[in-house]
Amino acid sequence: MQVHSLLRWAIAVALATIALKFGAWWITGSVGLLSDAMESFVNLASAGFALAMVTIAQRPADADHPSGHSKAEYFSSGFEGLLIVGAAVAIVWAATLRWMAPQPLQALGLGLALSLVSAALNGLLAWRMLVGAREHRSIVLEADARHLFTDVWTTCGVVAGLLGVMATGWLWLDPLLAIAVALNILREGGHLVRRSVEGLMDSAVEPDVRARIDRTLARFADPPIRFDHLVTRRAGQRRFVDLHMHMPTGWSLGRAATLRGAVEQALLSEVPGLRVSIQMLPLDVEAQQAEEFTEPAP
Repeated sequence: MQVHSLLRWAIAVALATIALKFGAWWITGSVGLLSDAMESFVNLASAGFALAMVTIAQRPADADHPSGHSKAEYFSSGFEGLLIVGAAVAIVWAATLRWMAPQPLQALGLGLALSLVSAALNGLLAWRMLVGAREHRSIVLEADARHLFTDVWTTCGVVAGLLGVMATGWLWLDPLLAIAVALNILREGGHLVRRSVEGLMDSAVEPDVRARIDRTLARFADPPIRFDHLVTRRAGQRRFVDLHMHMPTGWSLGRAATLRGAVEQALLSEVPGLRVSIQMLPLDVEAQQAEEFTEPAP
């Protein structure tokens, strides 16, 4: 399933879980269930924003964005993290008010059943989105999936706690659960914001991708061919590699270009979608690398 389709499903499931969770809160009056329902609004907003950012990320390169628009995905991840932080603050506020003025809970059985149905929907969608994130190397899908898994565990924790309220009659457990929910999703929000910032700072490709690049270059690096000044980066779903290829001074331009084409094709076969930039240099020439970092081999 494509990224756009998964995000449209995320929007549909978010709408369904909002109805289920707010129904559970309405019939029970539980602030713990209210905090769980508020997180579903975050799911809806983040899925809608993610869909918009993925659409932008898939636009082709243009004069203003020669490397494409793939980094737009990281804005989605950061936006979702900030929404989660905002939801956590609102939950703590509501829970504090309920802690100071406890209220009896009603129809907990039906309310908990509705919450469990919403957790099942979120869990199924989160699993499918995590599979899609690995297939498409999408930080947007990964962020949404991990947030949904957090939502599932949050719902399970709230249900378990409210069962404790039913068994003991301790009404203070309800706001305590809401605060625990807020702290949990606050941690998840911080993680998503950190991932987004790291992505915007042009991280190197993953170690396994770098190993495949090195393995491919080693097949061509028999004397007198030499590769150096290799630098990689990733932006959303795209991977980039820049390097220098040194060859004998006496080679013709055509022979050198043929070898470069073979190296590029081998790299593309090993790492599909990789953007390759190879600068050809004679063996006795070293290019100036002013303030440029060259990655060591893993």
